[in-house]
Amino acid sequence: MKLIRPDELPLAVEALEAGELVVVPTRRWYMICANARDHDACARIYAGKGRPRSKSLAYVLPSPDAADELFVMTPAAIQLASVFWPGDLAMILRWRDSEHARQHQPVGDPNALVNLDPGPLGQIARQSRVPIAATTANFSDPTGTSGPAITAVEVESFVAKSEISVAYCIDGGISPLANHLTIVDCTETQAKIARSGVVHDRAVDAALAAVSQGQPHAKK
Repeated sequence: MKLIRPDELPLAVEALEAGELVVVPTRRWYMICANARDHDACARIYAGKGRPRSKSLAYVLPSPDAADELFVMTPAAIQLASVFWPGDLAMILRWRDSEHARQHQPVGDPNALVNLDPGPLGQIARQSRVPIAATTANFSDPTGTSGPAITAVEVESFVAKSEISVAYCIDGGISPLANHLTIVDCTETQAKIARSGVVHDRAVDAALAAVSQGQPHAKK
């Protein structure tokens, strides 16, 4: 694995398009990424992490418009996207097209975990000709206490121990939040928090309350 600077992002994009894996920093953790349609590349992530195949990888959107093109956006999902995207909230959304879902099985079928990232991960999704799947750079060990990597040094340790073949790691310094995405399940009319994280539950509840009260979507 080669460490590269944030301004060398095109190298990471080229690697992903060629079927390789790359690691990208976010404010939360470092994320290991692959082409979401490349089942072999995604399988290498699952194997290296020891991640159950029942736990889908996250789908990183290239733009807000892509969410409506690819997924069923309920009023709650539209509100949450308006308030929190790009940002540290992800939504479980239903694919509009079942064939499209099958092509992207590593990120979930019939539902996917979807995020619009404000940093380098989002830039890669916008620049890449292939869809991006991502997950935290760490072993899937529920008893582990160290958590996902928050520095490039921790990524190097994880890659060495896991023996995952990674082309590049973008060195973005320290991930300051060291916390997970907040996840909201928006597959039904009534949205519900599936996992607490960076975006506080109260903030999610406040955004969803605006939907039930018929208020216009609040912008950042």
